[in-house]
Amino acid sequence: MSEFQKVLVVDDESQITRVLRHSLTAHKYDVRTAADGISALDTFRDWHPDLIITDLQMPELNGIEFCREVRKVSDLPIIVLSVKGEEQTKVEALDAGADDYITKPFGIDELLARVRAALRRSPESKAADDLERLADGDFVIDMATHEITVAGAAVHLTPKEFDMLVFLFRNRGKVVTHRTLLSAIWGGNSTEQTEYLRVFVGQIRKKIEKDPSKPRYIRTEPWIGYRFFCEPE
Repeated sequence: MSEFQKVLVVDDESQITRVLRHSLTAHKYDVRTAADGISALDTFRDWHPDLIITDLQMPELNGIEFCREVRKVSDLPIIVLSVKGEEQTKVEALDAGADDYITKPFGIDELLARVRAALRRSPESKAADDLERLADGDFVIDMATHEITVAGAAVHLTPKEFDMLVFLFRNRGKVVTHRTLLSAIWGGNSTEQTEYLRVFVGQIRKKIEKDPSKPRYIRTEPWIGYRFFCEPE
C-alpha cells in the first residue's frame, strides 16, 4: 500500500499528463493518469485517489460531467484545468462540484500550492468546523453568541453578514461561486441576484479589512465568485 497521497490527473493532452506526473511524483505524490472522463471514472472507482486534477475539454465525458459523476459518491477535492477566458465554463465546473481551478498555462509551483491547500481541507477539518467555536488564522467565530473577532478585534455583523462570513469561512481557500453563495444564504430562488453579493460583501469588507478597496480576506474571482482567506498575505 502506498504511503503517499494519491492524485489522479485527467487530461487528453499527453504532454500535460506527463509533466504533471513527473512534478507530482517528485513531490512525493502517488500519481495515475487518464486521457478521458470514462477511463478516469474507472480509475477513480478502482484506485480511490485523495485528489483529482482534471481538464474540462475532453472526449467521451467532459470535465463538468466527470465532476458530477464523482460528486455522486465522493467529496474528495477536485481541481479543474481551464484555458483563459472560459469564465462561464469555470463557473459550471465549480457548481458541478469542483473545489478550485487553475488557468492554463500555469506554473508548477502554483499548482502544487493549490494541491496542498485542497488536501488540507480534509474530512477531519470539516468536522472541526461543526464545533460551536470556529478558529483559524486571524478569525475566531463563536457560533452560539454570533461573536466574531478578527486579529483580536471584535467585529459586529448583521445576521445575514454573519451567515455569509461563516459560509465563506467554512469554505476558506476555495473558490465559492456567486450561485453557490446566493443559494446558501438567500435560497435557491435568489441565485441570479448578484447585486445582493456586491452589497453584502462590500459591507463585510468595511468591517473586517484594513483597506476595503484592497481586500486581503475576501478576494474577488472576476466573473466567478469569491475566495476567502483567514490570514492576509
